[in-house]
Amino acid sequence: MTITEANDLTTLLHDQMPYSKTLSISAITADTDRVITTADWRPEYCGIGGVLHGGYLMSLADGNGATLAFLNLPPGASTTTVESKTNFFRPVTSGSVTATSTMIHKGRSTMAVQTDITNDQGALVSRTLQTQIVRPAPQPNGSSRYGTPQE
Repeated sequence: MTITEANDLTTLLHDQMPYSKTLSISAITADTDRVITTADWRPEYCGIGGVLHGGYLMSLADGNGATLAFLNLPPGASTTTVESKTNFFRPVTSGSVTATSTMIHKGRSTMAVQTDITNDQGALVSRTLQTQIVRPAPQPNGSSRYGTPQE
C-alpha cells in the first residue's frame, strides 16, 4: 500500500490518530518501507527557552513508527508500542522538523522501527527506536493468541 497524496494522507492520519491533529502533524508520504511527516515549531509545543519539548518530539516519533508498523500488519491485526528509546542531539528553536521512520525488524509478533527527526537544515535532532507488538486479529469466538477476553 502506498499513500502519496499529502493532503489525503494528513486527513487519514488525523482521522485514525486524532492526537496527530492536536500535534499539528502533516504527512508527506507513507508506504510499507517508510513514513515521513513534518511539523512546525510552535511556542505551545516548547519547554523552557523556546526549545521544542522532547515529549513532543517523542510523540511525533511514536506516531510515525506506529503508522509504519500499521502499514505492515497482516489483515485484521493491530499494533501498539511496547518499548521506545529516544536520543536527543540538538535543540529546535524555530522552523520545522521532519520525521522519517524505517523498519528495522519485521517479525510475526513484533516490529522494530527507527525514526530520525531532522531540522530544516537536515541535521539530526533525535533518533527513536521503538518496538511495536503485533496483535493478531480476534477469532470469531473472541479469542486470540492471548486467550479469550474476560467478561
